[in-house]
Amino acid sequence: MADDMSFNPTRDDFEALLNDSMGGRDFAEGTVVKGKVVGIEKDFAIIDVGLKTEGRVQLKEFGVDETGKATVKVGDTVEVFLERLENALGEAVISREKAKREEAWTRLEGVYAKNEPVLGAIVGRVKGGFTVDLGGASAFLPGSQVDIRPVRDVGPLMGKEQPFAILKMDRPRGNIVVSRRAILEEARAEQRTELVSQLQEGEIREGVVKNITDYGAFVDLGGIDGLLHVTDMSWKRVNHPSQVLAVGDTVKVQIVKINPDTQRISLGMKQLQSDPWDGVEAKYPVGAKFTGRITNITDYGAFVELEAGVEGLVHVSEMSWTKKNVHPGKIVSTSQEVDVVVLDVDPSKRRVSLGLKQALANPWDSFLETHPVGSTVEGEVKNATEFGLFIGLDNDIDGMVHLSDIDWSASGEEAMARYKKGDIVKAKVLDVDVEKERISLGIKQLGGDPMSGDTYRKGQTVTVTVTEVTTGGIEVRFGEDDAQMTAFIRKSDLSRDRQEQRPERFAVGDRVDAQITNIDKAARRVSMSIKSLEMAEEKEAIEQFGSSDSGASLGDILGAALRERATKD
Repeated sequence: MADDMSFNPTRDDFEALLNDSMGGRDFAEGTVVKGKVVGIEKDFAIIDVGLKTEGRVQLKEFGVDETGKATVKVGDTVEVFLERLENALGEAVISREKAKREEAWTRLEGVYAKNEPVLGAIVGRVKGGFTVDLGGASAFLPGSQVDIRPVRDVGPLMGKEQPFAILKMDRPRGNIVVSRRAILEEARAEQRTELVSQLQEGEIREGVVKNITDYGAFVDLGGIDGLLHVTDMSWKRVNHPSQVLAVGDTVKVQIVKINPDTQRISLGMKQLQSDPWDGVEAKYPVGAKFTGRITNITDYGAFVELEAGVEGLVHVSEMSWTKKNVHPGKIVSTSQEVDVVVLDVDPSKRRVSLGLKQALANPWDSFLETHPVGSTVEGEVKNATEFGLFIGLDNDIDGMVHLSDIDWSASGEEAMARYKKGDIVKAKVLDVDVEKERISLGIKQLGGDPMSGDTYRKGQTVTVTVTEVTTGGIEVRFGEDDAQMTAFIRKSDLSRDRQEQRPERFAVGDRVDAQITNIDKAARRVSMSIKSLEMAEEKEAIEQFGSSDSGASLGDILGAALRERATKD
């Protein structure tokens, strides 16, 4: 008894005893072990895995047959997952479901390593996608990976066994992400490669319109799609593919191009029709006039359809004779029929240049016919610039009066100041340049040039009107109303008497007599002097009255001359 009391077993002793009780078998929690069904009690199967006590597994974890009975029976050897060696009741905690899951994970890791597809079934819907059963392991199928195109109804795919591609596996976290789309795309790529190899450029095929976009239509050629671009639908302008086609239409197309790298197929419908540009030079010779329809308006011009498939451009500069820097949309409108003239044809570039204004009379030609050079016109002052006045004339054209053609004697700026926008003026036509679209007018030419002919000569006495008084002299104006001239009388020429050579003794508006001392026609300058007139009159008086022996003084002679002049006036 004392010997018994002295026995003190160690931890190793307990492990040895446990191993003896388990028959030397290696058991570890969290592993899959084999066991034998030793009994069926109600809804549970009693399984002996070699431990001191058996474990219990619900029958439904083993599945049922067609009659609804459990597929497992007494004596069957099965694999189960050992969760715990013993629970509070002294039973082993085991699970058939977890055993199947572990088995599935091992199998799926092998499949994932080989990049092979795996069979599974969509069994439920979760946030952002669906749950897929991969034969014991649960995976996540994102909504974007269900199909190549968005699927509205996933019902027909639920519960159906089908292949999936494993995108990601994380065993510690128990995450598996799969894709059905990857399988479909791969199959589609294989099918597309095979179908593309059967097609040839230039071949004519029938197809069905599957989809329409802003830039064209996708046509199904029997398992493979080709793009029919909007520019290849018709020779004429097509603003939107829906004007020509509708989804479901059966169309005959030509294979225009096959890209071997991207396997994209370009289709054409217009290629099956005759090219309207053939012989375009003969149909639309330069200089000929045609009627067309406006199909499109841009900032730089308007396109005119001459026939189906043949359009020409009317550049903005060729739209109007008179409306410059105006948007084409303010001159013509879409669908409007217009007369145009062919300006140029380039078949290689498939371009026709047209002119809209050339189909109308040139307003400068018309103006010259009705208003030849030398004729008089009347118009409204439209604008005043640093160059002169712009006068509005017939047919929305303008003529310009240059600064130098406003007045014979006044400076350009001074002459311009007499006119304002809206004034109605008359002018003479000086020149019409049809090619440059310019009309030169003159206002001063309506009156004769006072510098021409013998209207004024040196030594002539004229009556002038004072227009300005300065410290250096006075400015005067003389001549007829329509041909007035200006001159400046210097201070030293205001009087013979030095005491009277004072500009301030004159006032604006005073009328005085003066003598022309010089005329410079080239410089259009007239020099005058009151002093010279007084001296000339004195000389004349001496010659007239001084020859008699009357004994009269110089004062008497001058007084008599002045009285005689006053009598004549």
